[in-house]
Amino acid sequence: MNKYESIIILSSLVSDEKRKEVVDKITTFLNEKSNLTETQDLGKRKLAYEINKQKEGYYYIFEFETRCETITELERIYRISDEVMKFITVRKEK
Repeated sequence: MNKYESIIILSSLVSDEKRKEVVDKITTFLNEKSNLTETQDLGKRKLAYEINKQKEGYYYIFEFETRCETITELERIYRISDEVMKFITVRKEK
């Protein structure tokens, strides 16, 4: 199993309830399919450039260990979630 870090930016227009729901959905998936080691809520931050005419977003970082097949499914979840504006998942050095 490899170590990964996934960073997502959620829309600033999303309610607190919906944002919590999306993060819970992701953490539940990661707990089932991998070994989730850390979740960080970096809060609302200014974006480097506008995304969908928005200047701010909520940043979250997930650190976990899993097989590479899980990443494909995780990124599919990101793509179908309207609240997720941007995401990136990278493999960490051993």
